[in-house]
Amino acid sequence: MPIYLHDFHTSSIHTNHVSTKYPISNFVSYKSLSTDFKKFVFSMDLQSYEEASKYPCWQQAMKEELDALEANHTWVTTFLPPGKTSIGCRWIYKINKKSDGTIERYKARLVAKGYTQLEGLDFLDTFAPVAKLITLCLLLALAATQN
Repeated sequence: MPIYLHDFHTSSIHTNHVSTKYPISNFVSYKSLSTDFKKFVFSMDLQSYEEASKYPCWQQAMKEELDALEANHTWVTTFLPPGKTSIGCRWIYKINKKSDGTIERYKARLVAKGYTQLEGLDFLDTFAPVAKLITLCLLLALAATQN
């Protein structure tokens, strides 16, 4: 090893695993962080429901989303036809921040995995309730001519 690297600790390789003489977990811990900073740190890398469900802030965000979906009558519980499978869903997590960088609210969205559907087999047409500008102009012109 070159002399300029003698101040650095490197991994020592054993037969089938890598270990270090001084693991970073002995020196760095989340225990000393404030509650707000823990929430911030843990919210950065949420990859799954299992991770998010451990924190009250994300539990509340998911509850608010489910309450909103139920209040808007987004779905109806029904039985699937024989041979069909349901579309899965997943949670998307986002933190809304104020202009000064502080956390405004935790936002969770439940989204369908529509990419698992096959056109012609699971659905025939797609529909998006979007009004084109020309349609709006036509409606306004008709309203004006009909008083």
